[in-house]
Amino acid sequence: MERNLIAGLNRRKVKIFFLFLVCSFLAWFLSNLSDSYESRTNFTLNYKSLPDTLFLGNKASKNLEAKVRTSGFQLLYYKFFNKRMDISLSQVNHENGKYFLTEDILKKQMERQLSQNISLLDLDGTRWVVDLYQVSQKKLVVKPIIELKFQPNHILDGVLTISPDSIMVKGPANEIDTLFEVETEPIILNDLSKDFSEDASIIFPKGLDNSIFSTNRAEVSGHVVKFSEKVFEVEVKPVNFPEDYKVKMFPNTVSLVCKASLDQLKAINPESFEIIADYKQLGGRANNSLFLKVAKKPATVYAVRLQQRTVNFVLERK
Repeated sequence: MERNLIAGLNRRKVKIFFLFLVCSFLAWFLSNLSDSYESRTNFTLNYKSLPDTLFLGNKASKNLEAKVRTSGFQLLYYKFFNKRMDISLSQVNHENGKYFLTEDILKKQMERQLSQNISLLDLDGTRWVVDLYQVSQKKLVVKPIIELKFQPNHILDGVLTISPDSIMVKGPANEIDTLFEVETEPIILNDLSKDFSEDASIIFPKGLDNSIFSTNRAEVSGHVVKFSEKVFEVEVKPVNFPEDYKVKMFPNTVSLVCKASLDQLKAINPESFEIIADYKQLGGRANNSLFLKVAKKPATVYAVRLQQRTVNFVLERK
């Protein structure tokens, strides 16, 4: 029993010794942290106030190493947390194709954001080069990549509507000079019988790492109508025939199939069309057959088709 009591007392003495040792170390450590030291530390840069004519490239460095004098507490904090610095580029200089901030300008901006107990001693270099580009901009046409399949007797009325129909791109001239249009992702619509509207991503060409676009999406829409067909008997008009000859056409009227909406067909008559047989197409060759051409049709119809492509003629002197 006496031996166990002595062992317990010894363990207690060891614990008390280590407790005082830890307390002494902490006191020494805190005392040293309160002193001032010089050390290099990293700052994270946040660029602001970029001139409208310049664009920040992807290679612009966001970390700056600087030598500072401050307390050990502050240095310890910087070892675990990077200090964020807002850097204005409004005073950027340009020389030999490079953009940079002088050490004096950069140092003044950083000192305004540091607390009073921190002294900024030295920066990494006499100038801070920033990856900047002279901005060019141009308008690009948005081209929809779309495949439409309709229900029987349905058709697209007019043209597709794209919103926006063009976008702006800003970037280095060597990246965007060859761009004139951008395409949407493929759109496939089947069994259409009514109006449609589809939102699609815009696909940008590769290699435009330093360019920005005004938007990356476009809406493609269209008006779908039901159509019908109607046959019109239209008189053939001879043109460019010799004036001292009388022309007889065989036949002198031909059938024309017109495709349009029901409302449009009601407003159309044979006089809405003009079918011509042009004597000039012979080019001096001996022939009495001419191809027919639809020279006039209403703008609202979707398609017209001649049921007879040629006509014969006879010339008689007047």
